[in-house]
This record gives sequence, structure tokens and C-alpha cells, in this order.
Amino acid sequence: MARHRIYTTSFASVYPHYVAKAEKKGRTKAEVDQIICWLTGYDQEALQTSLDTQTDFERFFAVAPRLNPSRASITGVISGVRTEEIEEPAVREIRYLDKLVDELAKGKAMGWDSA
Repeated sequence: MARHRIYTTSFASVYPHYVAKAEKKGRTKAEVDQIICWLTGYDQEALQTSLDTQTDFERFFAVAPRLNPSRASITGVISGVRTEEIEEPAVREIRYLDKLVDELAKGKAMGWDSA
């Protein structure tokens, strides 16, 4: 089976789209960063380093300091696929992030204190 091209896509090339999607709906870059840090365990400095070094998505998640154990509770449809049905681990992590950014853009409460 061929590797998905998202694996070699730099996180930094997609990040501005996450921010733009959130800002278009009145949310902030800081809120997007908060989502990313919650999901991955990166702090702001490490997140910025990943952006600056053009880390690809596969490595971004592979070396994440601490993937949030509550991420498995992120359910729903993203890009026409239910998150809970995605078998490929790296793709599932990326879709979790996509789903969180979508929820933020829709104005949903993120519930940081409960996770």
C-alpha cells in the first residue's frame, strides 16, 4: 500500500490554513496553538521550532512530547470519514487535529479543563 502523501507534507505548510480557518470565524491563532499543544504536548517554543524547521506531519506526531490520552474521545466526521474508523495511526492523529480546528471554527467550547 502506498504511503499517504500527507506524511511528507510539512506541518508548517498546513498550519496557516488552520489559523485562517479559525480567524475567518472570529477565533485566534493563540486558540489554534492551544489546540495543537493540548493534542500533542508541545509547548509554544517547541511548536514554533517544528514550524521553523518544516517538520513533516509524520515526524511532528511521531516526536510529539505527549499525545493527549483524551484524544481518542474526538469523534465525528472529518473529510467524509469518521475519526473512529481511521485505521492508519498518523492519519488519525492528523484528522483529530483537523476535527479540533473545525470545532473551534464552529464556536464549540473546547473543554480544556475536563481533559
